[in-house]
Amino acid sequence: MAQTKKKRRSKHRGNAAGVVEARGRTGRKPTAEERKVSEKERAAQARKDRMMRAPSWRSATTRAAMAAVVFGLLLVFAFKQKVGQAITLTALVFLFYIPLGYYTDSFIYKRRVRSEASKAAKAKAARADEKGSKPPARKKEVR
Repeated sequence: MAQTKKKRRSKHRGNAAGVVEARGRTGRKPTAEERKVSEKERAAQARKDRMMRAPSWRSATTRAAMAAVVFGLLLVFAFKQKVGQAITLTALVFLFYIPLGYYTDSFIYKRRVRSEASKAAKAKAARADEKGSKPPARKKEVR
């Protein structure tokens, strides 16, 4: 028996300028769990972007200043040092922490970039294997 009802088709109507605009989401609203997943993904992407930022002397200086302040407060209150001595030691620690922090950040950043590059290369090789193409054959060594 033939089908009596026609299936509904979504309508695309042009606006006054003749441009057809897409209708946006027409289905059900996403559940709270589905929204959470996207928020988690967004947070993960933000973290990844933050971690992949190149190190700077400004960030190293800021971090060194915070660490030096904590160090100075510990000297005065926990170790009962005189304020003058604590200020001198805090200044020395601050000057020491700046390059230490920068070069540590630089080392970690370079390692992370290499790791991301190797992951991308592995993913590219995996996609190439799925398509059926073979990687170039390695030459055999003659002894």
